[in-house]
Amino acid sequence: MTAPTSARSTGAALGVAAAFVGGLAAASQSRVNGTLATEVGSGFGAAVISFGSGLLWLTLALACWPAARTAVGHVVTALRTRELRWWEALGGLGGGFYVAAQGLTVATLGVALFMVAIVAGQSASSLLVDRFGLAPGGVRLITVGRAVGPALTVVAVGIAVSGSVGRVDGVWLAVIPLLAGMVQAWQQAMNGRVRAAAVPPPPAGAPPSSAFPGVAAATFVNFLVGTTALLVAFGVSVAVDDWPGGTLPSDLPADLVLWSGGLLGIVFIGIQAAVVARIGVLLLGLGLIAGQIVGALVLDVVVPEAAPPGVAMYVGAALTLVAVAIPLVESRLRRRAATGVREP
Repeated sequence: MTAPTSARSTGAALGVAAAFVGGLAAASQSRVNGTLATEVGSGFGAAVISFGSGLLWLTLALACWPAARTAVGHVVTALRTRELRWWEALGGLGGGFYVAAQGLTVATLGVALFMVAIVAGQSASSLLVDRFGLAPGGVRLITVGRAVGPALTVVAVGIAVSGSVGRVDGVWLAVIPLLAGMVQAWQQAMNGRVRAAAVPPPPAGAPPSSAFPGVAAATFVNFLVGTTALLVAFGVSVAVDDWPGGTLPSDLPADLVLWSGGLLGIVFIGIQAAVVARIGVLLLGLGLIAGQIVGALVLDVVVPEAAPPGVAMYVGAALTLVAVAIPLVESRLRRRAATGVREP
């Protein structure tokens, strides 16, 4: 294998590994926000706390990080000059919907069933987002491996959910995370575009700029948009159902983990923005899915809150991991065939 081909394969593997870590953070955030929603008595209220705390942390980071503030300024300039279209900066709406879905359904469905519903929506929509070139990496054609991976993922989700039908009250609520998963692929692509606008290409001959300020800027814009949308949704819910009857968790340090949703969200969104241009939305989504499924199963086994996962859930999770591997293996084989050099 030639050096550039080997480097691309290694980069793709590292990108998917980073996405896996992001998926673990997402699974943990789902448990935290689901529990927080029970405490405060409102799924939208929990989502506002989670996203709002993340926005606060990011604002403090920008205050101490001039390069990140400059990157945010580049995003504003790109919006003014229409190099970045206004709707491309609205990826945070998908994040807000995802976090709201956590607060509204995790306590009933459990983390594992919530995650497999997310998978069902995300796997197919990721394929379409890549095919239409919505992410900054451009168009990625639908190949056999890239089609089989999401298809197998949907089958895995069907198997996993089959064991929960009739065992989990309100299993129909899985429709909400299903829709949230469909929106997530678009969110990932838009955050990637914001990150690209935040760090313009360097002049010819100049060394490449650090990617981290751009990641911070994209994550900040995501949280700003998401928090704004969630505040509106929470206001509507209060107008319709009155103020939530719960209380904020205040038994510190025991309840400290319930305030960690924002930090976990920063990890989750930041990794997406960092690697989507390199590996595409499909591989990003599949890596996130693998981390989410594994993390969800571990949480539902170690710290169960709903019905414990059954055999079908484990089988579905195993098939999901296989589905993640298929596009990676196919991509590696295609690169080997294109170079005509056998790998040692």
